[in-house]
Amino acid sequence: MKLVRKDIEKDNAGQVTLIPEDPEDIWHTYNLLQVGDSLRASTIRKVQTESATGSVGSNRIRTTLTLCVETIDFDSQACQLRVKGTNIQENEYVKMGAYHTIELEPNRQFTLAKKQWDSVVLERIEQACDPSWSADVAAVVMQEGLAHICLVTPSMTLTRAKIEVNIPRKRKGNCSQHDRALERFYEQVVQAIQRHINFEIVKCVLVASPGFVREQFCDYMFQQAVKTDNKLLLENRSKFLQVHSSSGHKYALKEALCDPAVASRLSDTKAAGEVKALDDFYKMLQHEPDRAFYGLKHVEKANEAMAIDTLLISDELFRHQDVASRSRYVRLVDSVRENMGTVRIFSSLHVSGEQLGQLTGVAAILRFPVSELSDQEEESSSEED
Repeated sequence: MKLVRKDIEKDNAGQVTLIPEDPEDIWHTYNLLQVGDSLRASTIRKVQTESATGSVGSNRIRTTLTLCVETIDFDSQACQLRVKGTNIQENEYVKMGAYHTIELEPNRQFTLAKKQWDSVVLERIEQACDPSWSADVAAVVMQEGLAHICLVTPSMTLTRAKIEVNIPRKRKGNCSQHDRALERFYEQVVQAIQRHINFEIVKCVLVASPGFVREQFCDYMFQQAVKTDNKLLLENRSKFLQVHSSSGHKYALKEALCDPAVASRLSDTKAAGEVKALDDFYKMLQHEPDRAFYGLKHVEKANEAMAIDTLLISDELFRHQDVASRSRYVRLVDSVRENMGTVRIFSSLHVSGEQLGQLTGVAAILRFPVSELSDQEEESSSEED
């Protein structure tokens, strides 16, 4: 993301002008927008014209509109963002108050104005404009007959291809059908890797599977690369890293990212940090439950005691259309930081973010045990009985 201009007043009102440069930036833009914001961007509008003879025609005209945002629609697979609202600035082609939809896309400048820029939104702009946040990872999660080709960016896990091939079982004295089907499956996975992974950007390709599938696949892939003199695969051989996973389904990617060998290799990526934080939370929940809280009420109580060491929170909560609810989450984040705690904002499009969402979207690892809350609840429930 490119920051063109930033004008924010002391009362935190103001506007920023940005240019999204890739699909990842469209996701960031989706998280910046809220109902009631003002969005200014160029767009195409169908305009009816009447000639001197009275005949009516219509032309598509490019114009710049300023909308008061009413609905925001994000397509995560196509990375398209459509913003619908009413026109709030004089325009020769569009009447005041008329509805229009602007489609935001890479390399098209827009200006976003808010009455209140909070710390979470400003931090997202900083991250989006910092190139070091784009340390990308690709993953091939597979088992016999099933493979998922994924791209793990700082903000989301995108499934680029799913390959399914029926593999017959091995029969006594005749494995030819099984072997042929397996070879056909491996070939399709190799083709998908070449089609969907940009080795100029990707730093590491994880190949994860149960058993020996990953070793057999990598052996096949590089043998074929040598035979066909495939320079793309041979030159990037060092980027492939084999790790264990329990299956070839997308959710098994979390296990692969938890592997210590992977964590050291991906230490500079946000995705690995999120996965580790969630893993630490689950371990704490298992061994010291008084130091692992989840749910907004519990986490706020722990924060009042200044006990939060690491706050885990989903970015989905900051897209809440109710201003009071959103402000509550922002206050929690600011307060934890003031108390020298670490805040990790998880992307709801990441595997780890999906799991955090199942835990209400907010959780915390505490510096010291806080048992008063659960004791109070037990007392109040016994009084009710």
